[in-house]
Amino acid sequence: LTGPKTLLGHAIHLSSDEKLLMAQTKTVAVHCPTSNLFLGSGLFDLESLTKFGITSALATDTGGGTSFSMLKTLDEAYKIQQLQNFCLNPLNALYWITLGNAKALGLELEIGTLDEGSFADLIVLDSRATSLSKHRMKTASSLSEELFILQTLGDDRAVKAVYLAGQKVI
Repeated sequence: LTGPKTLLGHAIHLSSDEKLLMAQTKTVAVHCPTSNLFLGSGLFDLESLTKFGITSALATDTGGGTSFSMLKTLDEAYKIQQLQNFCLNPLNALYWITLGNAKALGLELEIGTLDEGSFADLIVLDSRATSLSKHRMKTASSLSEELFILQTLGDDRAVKAVYLAGQKVI
């Protein structure tokens, strides 16, 4: 049942043997932070999974979670990693929810990138969309700091435009 097309949702209670098998078979661990926090079911150990060489994806999982927003999901993922003394770098976080997720799904030639020939499904984000994020942006001096603000304070209000197949829909 394991392999590169197998996506194991949550992946929070794994033994070392199970992690080794996932790594050997290229099985994907899918982090669902809003669900895990809402249910109190456990903490996704990104650092350990990464050390085993396991690919991970990030999902909203509203069956048990609280948001469809990938930005809110990133915020909760950041907090879960902080609880385990592991910092989720904003540049890695942006990669995780774009090309990283596309690779986890085996769709990196179609989505998650701006490469020629890929679908142009894009969102335009405003890191100053709320009064709090606007205030925090006053001290941001790098792309990483701006992405951190979006990662921890962003939500649907930060989405200024949506493009599907290159056509603006919102």
